[in-house]
Amino acid sequence: MRPFLAPLALGFATLLAAAPVAAQDAELIFKKSTVFKLLTPDDKLATYVIDDPEVEGVACYFTVPEKGGISGSLGLAEQLSDVSLACRQVGPVKFKSKMEQGDVVYRQSRSLFFKRMQVVRGCDAKRNVLVYMSYSDKLIDGSPKNSTSSVPIMPWGGMGDTPKCAEWVSG
Repeated sequence: MRPFLAPLALGFATLLAAAPVAAQDAELIFKKSTVFKLLTPDDKLATYVIDDPEVEGVACYFTVPEKGGISGSLGLAEQLSDVSLACRQVGPVKFKSKMEQGDVVYRQSRSLFFKRMQVVRGCDAKRNVLVYMSYSDKLIDGSPKNSTSSVPIMPWGGMGDTPKCAEWVSG
């Protein structure tokens, strides 16, 4: 590969890796201003919801900081790694396909090239609980910021048997 093409290839690969895994976008619930800026957009906390694309009946809510100012409004600011996560059963649980421990449920870019926030899923087979973890990673040095939420799979409105997540984990 020609030397001048290597940075372009790295940038393109990073953009592809930062794209959401599922065809869905996170749905904005609301935003709350946290830092007032006189002439540019304020810094905010934004709360979003995503439906698990492979497990019907589970939704995850997450809150992330969004930088304002000029760089934030242009999409150039590197966003903070902080994220909080709460996942809940919102209907009868139905698994659509087999899953691996740690499968990515959602991915969002948190900077122009090198940082992304991810939500991944696992199964606590002994307790029949889905476990979701959100974390941010950075191509250069990583990030320790993370949050965990669990969803015990419960019967829903007299709807037949409760599925066992262990039956849907491959491997």
